Amino acid sequence: MHVNNFLSKKLNLALPYWTIICPFLAIFALGIADGFKENLWFSGFLGITLIAAVLAAVHHAEVVAHKVGEPFGTIILALAITVIEVSLIVSLMMSEEPGRPSVLARDTVFAAIMIILTGIIGVCLLVGGVRFREQNFIKQGVSTALISLIAISILTLVLPNYTTSESGGVYSSSQLIFVAIISLILYGGFISVQTIRHRNYFLPQNKDGDQISELIVDPPNLLTTISSLVLLIIALVAVVLLSKKLSPTIEGFVMDLGAPKSLVGIIIATVILLPEGLAAYKAARKNRLQTSLNLALGSALASIGLTIPAVAIVCYFTGLEVTLGIDAKSSVLLVLSLFTVYLSLSSGRTNIQQGIVLLTLFATYLFTTIVP
Repeated sequence: MHVNNFLSKKLNLALPYWTIICPFLAIFALGIADGFKENLWFSGFLGITLIAAVLAAVHHAEVVAHKVGEPFGTIILALAITVIEVSLIVSLMMSEEPGRPSVLARDTVFAAIMIILTGIIGVCLLVGGVRFREQNFIKQGVSTALISLIAISILTLVLPNYTTSESGGVYSSSQLIFVAIISLILYGGFISVQTIRHRNYFLPQNKDGDQISELIVDPPNLLTTISSLVLLIIALVAVVLLSKKLSPTIEGFVMDLGAPKSLVGIIIATVILLPEGLAAYKAARKNRLQTSLNLALGSALASIGLTIPAVAIVCYFTGLEVTLGIDAKSSVLLVLSLFTVYLSLSSGRTNIQQGIVLLTLFATYLFTTIVP
């Protein structure tokens, strides 16, 4: 991270100007947005600002990750985005009409998992296969993440369809609390393995397959790291709030196309996951697939492991009901995606075909959402 500008020379703050300006520009755009309601040009400006905030978030996440090392760096990005995603879901749930179970948490979590499993991992494997033919990673770490993800996904999104206490994919209050506790246990256990007990399973490898714990480039100084952490949080907050602000415009566009309303959730989830997706893509292009998989699988686990308990707490104290069970078509796609990813990552090596297969599943997921 070589930066040569006024801030770097005078303040020892090694950050490009645009990475500092974009998060504050996004916050400024949010502040004046109410004065430009239903203005098409301003909506376009918000969209450009949103993309700029995403790119800034990716840069700051990489700075922080470089300082703290793997796998802590990828955990920071996954947790930061997931916490803000949870706050967005909870705020939208509280504003929904009472009287019927909310499907927002289910749709958001399912969209995030499918985007990560088939979209982000698929792109990473495809790019890595094209550039390097084969890429290596430590299969013990990936296997640990996958078995946790398989268990937590089925328990939260599929099992509700087969319980008898409630109908229509709804957990009873006691069942919801139990599943929330199980989700936290699974996610907490995975974090413990990733950061303490078996941290070496998640460290990047060099071209010869040997583990490397440090990057060749010197890590950023403390001032740069703290500034990037603050700016990362600002940028992520701006990304979520801009997504929420733009959702009526996107919803109107989707309705004009005649597509189902669930497509709106996919678009919003895609925007929120862009920082992680871009960071994973850039790591795969640098032949650091381990970092890409740490990001992708860790994000998928965090998305469920934190969202479901947060939703359970809200439902317990507010009396809201939430539908978690996905329909039969979605269940088939989820199980197929989990099975395919597990097989693709079972050998410790990847090639281009695995990326192609995952991306075709992603395309199928998108197509069957638009044309159910």
